[in-house]
Amino acid sequence: MTLLEGKNAVIYGAAGRIGAAVATTFAEEGARVFLAGRTRARLDELADRIRAAGGSAETAQVDALDEHAVDEHADAVAAQGGIDISFNLIAHGDVQGTPLVDMSLADYERPVVTAVRTQFLTARAAARHMIGKRSGVILLFGGAAEPVREFAVGGLQVAFHALEAMRRQLAAELGPHGIRTVTLRTGGIPETLPAGFPGREAIESSIAGKTMLGRTATLADVGAVAAFVASDRARTMTAATVNVSCGALVD
Repeated sequence: MTLLEGKNAVIYGAAGRIGAAVATTFAEEGARVFLAGRTRARLDELADRIRAAGGSAETAQVDALDEHAVDEHADAVAAQGGIDISFNLIAHGDVQGTPLVDMSLADYERPVVTAVRTQFLTARAAARHMIGKRSGVILLFGGAAEPVREFAVGGLQVAFHALEAMRRQLAAELGPHGIRTVTLRTGGIPETLPAGFPGREAIESSIAGKTMLGRTATLADVGAVAAFVASDRARTMTAATVNVSCGALVD
C-alpha cells in the first residue's frame, strides 16, 4: 500500500520547483493532490504530468496571501472528502546577495511579512476542517538555523524563525485535535537555483562543502521525506523539525 493512499493534500506554490517535486511524490504515493498557485498554466502542466503517470490532481488559481481566496479554496477541497495534508511552499520574495546595511526596509521585511501571512492563512484554513476529522498534517518548509556568514540572505532567516514560532504554537493548540505540525529544513537545494543565476557554481559548491555527506539534498529527497512525514507512519511526529540537509545542519 502506498504511503498516502486516500489522502487529500493541498499544496500551495505547487508550480515552483519544490512544490512540483512534493506534489509529484505525494501523487505517486497515492494522494489526491490539489495544486494551488497564481499561475494556472504551470499548474495545469504539472497536473497533466501527474495524471499521465497515473496520479490524481486538481488545479486552482489561488493567491495564498488572500484571506478570502484561501478560505474559499479550502472549503471547496474539504467538500471533496476533507483536507488531510496542507503544505505551503510559495516563494517569500526574499532578496539575497545584498548586505543588510545596503538593503531597503521593503526588501528586508517582505519575506517576513509574506511568510507569516501566508502560513497563517493556509494553516488556519486547513485546521478548521481538520479539527472535525480529528486528524491532519500541516507541513512547513525552511526552519531556523545558524546565521549565514558567507552570503547575505536578507530577511530570509528572520522569516524562517517566525515560522518556527508559529509551528510550535500550532502544534500546541492543534495537537489535542489530532493534528500534527512538522517543519522540513534543508541546508539549501541547488536544483532550485535558476539557470544562469549569478554565482551559481560557487553557491552549489558552498552548499555541498558544508555537508557531512559531501552531497546536497535533491528535490526528490525533499519529496520523499515530505511524503513519509505526511503519512500515518510518522503519526508520532509533531512539534518537530525534520533535517534534510545531508549534515549541513546539526541538531
